[in-house]
Amino acid sequence: MSAKKTTPIPAAKLALYDTLLASNPSIERKGATIPYTSTNGKMFTYLSPSGDLRLRLPDEERVAFMKKYRTEPVVQHGVVMKDWVAVPASLFARIAELRPYLEKSRTYAVRLGSKSSTAGRPARRSTARAPARRSTSSRSRTAARGSPPRA
Repeated sequence: MSAKKTTPIPAAKLALYDTLLASNPSIERKGATIPYTSTNGKMFTYLSPSGDLRLRLPDEERVAFMKKYRTEPVVQHGVVMKDWVAVPASLFARIAELRPYLEKSRTYAVRLGSKSSTAGRPARRSTARAPARRSTSSRSRTAARGSPPRA
């Protein structure tokens, strides 16, 4: 029997996230250890391991959000994550005020289109194999004629 995966996220923040998502029953929470939401293979919200909410917003909404709530873009492993903003803890606790941003985030993810498994990759070569070649080494030719190999 496998052990149930645990998450480092505080239970209170998980409860807030679940309450926010329950405000729109068509949104499904995914992820066992790091909860997130996605549509068409594009994530639009997630909780960081410390329980901080992250939202994916279009440029104009993201800039207005950061100015209004005095927050920063998301930096993960030293890299600024394009389209993502950190939701301040004070706003995360106000579900009614946060709900419109959840919908804007989802709408933006839908606009991004579906995730393509081959996007940005070069075309694959055919998997058909060419027939095996005969060896051209002198040893192989000698062995093929029935002569003993040279020492």
